[in-house]
Amino acid sequence: MHLSVSLRITGVLLMLFSTAMLPPMLLGLVDNDGSAHAFAVAFGINILAGLALWLPTRDARRDLRIRDGFLVTAMFWIVLGAFGAVPFLTSAALPLSVAEALFESVSGLTTTGATVIAGLDELPRSLLLYRQQLQWLGGIGIIVLAVAVLPMLGIGGMQLYRAESTGPAKDRKLTPRITGTAKALFGIYLGLTALCAIAYWLAGMTAFDAICHAFSTIAIGGFSTHDASMGFFQNNTILLICTFFMVVSAINFGLHFIALQRKSLDIYQGDSETKFFCSVICIAIVVTCATLLITHTLPPTEGLIHGMFQTVSIATTTGFTTQDFALWPHFLPVMLLILSFMGGCAGSTGGGLKAMRLLLIFRQGMRELKQLLHPNAIIPLKLDARRVQPSVVSAVWSFYAVYMVCLVTIMLLMLATGLDFTSAFSATTAAMNNLGPGLGSVANNYHQVSEIGKIILCFAMLLGRLEVFTLLVLFTPAFWRP
Repeated sequence: MHLSVSLRITGVLLMLFSTAMLPPMLLGLVDNDGSAHAFAVAFGINILAGLALWLPTRDARRDLRIRDGFLVTAMFWIVLGAFGAVPFLTSAALPLSVAEALFESVSGLTTTGATVIAGLDELPRSLLLYRQQLQWLGGIGIIVLAVAVLPMLGIGGMQLYRAESTGPAKDRKLTPRITGTAKALFGIYLGLTALCAIAYWLAGMTAFDAICHAFSTIAIGGFSTHDASMGFFQNNTILLICTFFMVVSAINFGLHFIALQRKSLDIYQGDSETKFFCSVICIAIVVTCATLLITHTLPPTEGLIHGMFQTVSIATTTGFTTQDFALWPHFLPVMLLILSFMGGCAGSTGGGLKAMRLLLIFRQGMRELKQLLHPNAIIPLKLDARRVQPSVVSAVWSFYAVYMVCLVTIMLLMLATGLDFTSAFSATTAAMNNLGPGLGSVANNYHQVSEIGKIILCFAMLLGRLEVFTLLVLFTPAFWRP
């Protein structure tokens, strides 16, 4: 493992991230809202910190190994989460503690969407834009973006991409070179963001709100510029547009790339994960809408639109809201929260376990049932007409087991901070699945969570965003052995 190379790359990426302070700083100057100073300070701190890491190691030129990739990925998300909190700390418009500023920054970068800030409608536009930018950058993955613009990573870029990308099939490349793959993903991501912003604007949003909400929609983040989230606009067309782009963003971006290359939508029909994901979403929408209509919770039209929107928002771990779904009748709030465990597809900006893993677990379960009836039969597990290797199934089950152990452990820690069971369970679930809104005392805001609880949830958000193993592997003695 080459620590000097990892520090050099982290320094360069931190300096690159400092440019994210420039758009909100310029907006602060234009609006004269007094926040430009906070972003100028944050820009300087990020630049200096990046230089401090880069200068002593600037001559380190070695190819990255897989352990270096994991270290750089984890280091950068942790460092970026810390330095991304600087504008929240230095802004006079936000009286946040260190833990609260860190929570807001990590929540944005991990596209969780949980917030400790109330009164968003009164905040300066520059701070609102910065929050949305954090989610947009986190959605595509800072490391993948860096690989697209930093040729210096060279061959080692593949190690970074494998550490950052999600799902069981991590080694597939869309183009022969990793830089080409990253640029292709970024191009699709940017194109979807532009289309979403234009659609929002045509539907009635202001240009500022359209851009900000496009950032968080495509990133499947859930941050909004208003306390009422999407409910602020009182516009069903906006909800339908948002629903469409949330579903699109929750599908593997690799499929989007292939579909564009072939100029055909057939690729989606032939993908098992996409069909499984869409089937689960459709069933959940039917159950939610039917329950809302039967219980007369909402009028028929509103029940259909809000039921569909809220189901897709929670299931894809976006976290936008139009109403307080925690107050919906019977089992709906819990069902929607559990649905967030699926999240998006592998290779998407969604959180959760990923639909691919749940599909493999389901098919493995069905295979075991058939094996019980036919003990001597050889029943292979297949996906898209290809046999799934036992090592892949084992890895999926291992991931699921570790994920659940982490969930239970963190939930117990949250209970120890004084939260009730509903709040602790939903806060932990929302953090690890990168969802955002929870139930109980964290249904609307996480301000009531203790300082220690906020730090614990920051760790949970990073665990979920980095797919658990990427972060946990750093705590194993074997990782640090020569």
